[in-house]
Amino acid sequence: MPGELLGTLLTRVRACQLCAAHLPCGPRPVLQAHAEARILIAGQAPGRKVHASGIPFDDASGERLRAWLGIGRDTFYDPRQVAILPMGFCYPGTGRSGDLPPRPECAPAWRQPLLDHLPHLRLTLVLGQHAMAWHLPQHRGPLTDAVRQWRDYGPTLLVLPHPSPRNNGWLRHNAWFEAELLPELRARVAQALA
Repeated sequence: MPGELLGTLLTRVRACQLCAAHLPCGPRPVLQAHAEARILIAGQAPGRKVHASGIPFDDASGERLRAWLGIGRDTFYDPRQVAILPMGFCYPGTGRSGDLPPRPECAPAWRQPLLDHLPHLRLTLVLGQHAMAWHLPQHRGPLTDAVRQWRDYGPTLLVLPHPSPRNNGWLRHNAWFEAELLPELRARVAQALA
């Protein structure tokens, strides 16, 4: 709705039932946003543990992500500093090789209206393939190429692999990520929050 306040919009998002029939554990939108947020974390969708707690990145992925960013839980969970808007707000269920992709209904329904209420973003962190498809629709090729080309996207956007323990092999095979990109990531995070 045009002119809708962010608080009203968040209430509507948290009551969303768009894809309830497809969610094995039912809807429980998990997100974090405030109009003053300076960093946007665009992830995939909550996992089973996050669905249970209702707290974004309340799992091993979150521990790794906070270490990558160089910030503690207090800063990470302060919505005035960090907005967390995954591509799907509800746990989509488990498939053969991990969690299912985010439900396709979520991003078209809610993403742009929420982003329109975040005018102070200084840095967008794009985690994983699904978030990359939304934030970098012009990119063709694998996620690894987008992460490797981090210098091409300007100072306000970084593409990162998902911090899931399932990506330990990727991290081992791409040592440049930790050596080159993590120091830059931490510097940009500190600058965005300054």
